[in-house]
This record gives sequence, C-alpha cells and structure tokens, in this order.
Amino acid sequence: MSVANFSWKAVLAFLLSAFFLVGAIGNIFVSESIAEDYQRWGYPDWFHFVTGGLELITAVLLTVAAGRLWGAALGCVAMFAAAATVIGHGEYAHAIPPIVVLVLSAIVGWTTWRLRSAPRVRDVPDR
Repeated sequence: MSVANFSWKAVLAFLLSAFFLVGAIGNIFVSESIAEDYQRWGYPDWFHFVTGGLELITAVLLTVAAGRLWGAALGCVAMFAAAATVIGHGEYAHAIPPIVVLVLSAIVGWTTWRLRSAPRVRDVPDR
C-alpha cells in the first residue's frame, strides 16, 4: 500500500490513536506530579487507572475502521471530562490541549459517521 492510499481521515485517526496511547501509558504508569494533580482535583488514588484504561481503549478503537466511531465518541467523552476538570479548578490554560483533541476526535467521529451513512452505489451491470 502506498502513501497515496491513505486519506487524511485515516491519518488523523491514527495520530489521535497515538496521542491516546501516550496518554494511556502516562496515566497507567503515573508519575508523581500527575498523581498529585489527580489528588488536587479530588479524584481517588486509583482513578488514573480508569483514565488510562479509557484512553487505551480509545487508542485501539481508533485504529480499527469498524471501531473508529466508538473510539472517537469515547475520545470526546474523555477529553470533555479532562477539560471540565481543569476548567472547574481554574486551570484554564491546561484546558487547551483536551479541547483541541476533543475537536479533532469530533471531526474523526463526524467524518466516520458521514462515510457510514452515505448511500452506497451498487454495481449494476450494463445491458
């Protein structure tokens, strides 16, 4: 398969998948500073595993065309929650990355949904 066979939609989905994979690793194997963030925001000590697990599922779903719509939806939910958390704690500058990823996830979801709901052209033999 050549590079010309990749659409911008697939490339965006794979880039988002990579973002969520990195996020999953960072949350599952949490650093001290991230653990302190979760504590400051009022989440239980184990909540980083939930976040990491959801991000890992999102990453996997985004890589498979059949799961891309669900991956985009889960990514939107996760990034909405992240943005709401930091905005709710007055950390407005920290809301920019999750909002950007939320918008990109919505674009992937919308384009995936449009592709699936588009009428299909049937092959009709010439007479």
